[in-house]
Amino acid sequence: MKLPGPDHPITIEPHPKRVRVTFNGRVIADTTRALALRETTYKPVFYIPREDADMAALERTSHSTHCPYKGDAAYYSIRAGDKLSENAIWSYEQPFPAMAEISGRLAFYPSRVDAIEEV
Repeated sequence: MKLPGPDHPITIEPHPKRVRVTFNGRVIADTTRALALRETTYKPVFYIPREDADMAALERTSHSTHCPYKGDAAYYSIRAGDKLSENAIWSYEQPFPAMAEISGRLAFYPSRVDAIEEV
C-alpha cells in the first residue's frame, strides 16, 4: 500500500455538476453526487454512487486489477439492448483507508460508453 504524496498526488472532491453516463441509448448513471478523483497528471475520474446507477444493466465480471494507492478493483460490463461493453466499469469495493471516500462507487471508461456528460 502506497500513500498519496507530493510525488504522486491524489485528491477527491465533490463534483459540482451533474454527471450522466449513456450506453447504447440508455442512461446507465445519472447523479449530482459524483466525486472527482484527480491523480497526478491523469484526467479526472468521476466516481458515482451505485444508487444513482442502473445496476440492472451491469454484470460483474471476473476481471480485477490492483492499484498500489487505491487497492483492488472489481469490474462490471454493461448490457443495454443488443450491445455489451465488457469491463466498462471499475469499483474499489474495499479501497485502502486513504481512498475510503470512493468505496463502492462506480467509475466508467470513457472509451467503453457512448458518453460521460457533465450537465
